[in-house]
Formats: sequence, C-alpha cells, structure tokens
Amino acid sequence: MAEHGKDKGIRVVEVDVDPSNYDKGHLEGAVGWNWRRDLQNQINRDIASKEALANLLGQSGITPDTTIVLYGDNNNWFAAYAYWR
Repeated sequence: MAEHGKDKGIRVVEVDVDPSNYDKGHLEGAVGWNWRRDLQNQINRDIASKEALANLLGQSGITPDTTIVLYGDNNNWFAAYAYWR
C-alpha cells in the first residue's frame, strides 16, 4: 500500500480516533482524518453533513476520479466508519 502514497490517482487516508497516531507516523503521502472532528457534526453529535464531507474530500485532494484507500487505528474500525459515511 505504501507505494500508492505518491500516485496521483490514489489518495491514502488514515482515519484515527487518536489524531496523534498520524503525527507519530503514517504511510508516505497519506492524509490524516480525525474521526470525531472530521466525520462528525460537532454541534449535534451526528454524522457530518454532505457539504462538510465534500469539503473534507476537496481539502484532502480527493476528486470523483480518485481511488481512496482507508486505514486507521482500532483494527481499521474508524476507517470502516469513514467508508460507511
């Protein structure tokens, strides 16, 4: 998976409940998403809105033509949450 970190058609995303995990080390070229901050609405504690998700994807360099590879802490539970979203 690490070889895809620099591939322009692929975006590797690390999704963590503990954002310090990304800071401690991540796959080269990966972007980091904080499960609570980035994928939840902070006011009503619900899933993030469609607009918020679209903004996050854009900020992460993800377009409709991008293949996304998700991974994260807790046995990829939070990566699965991002996929479900």
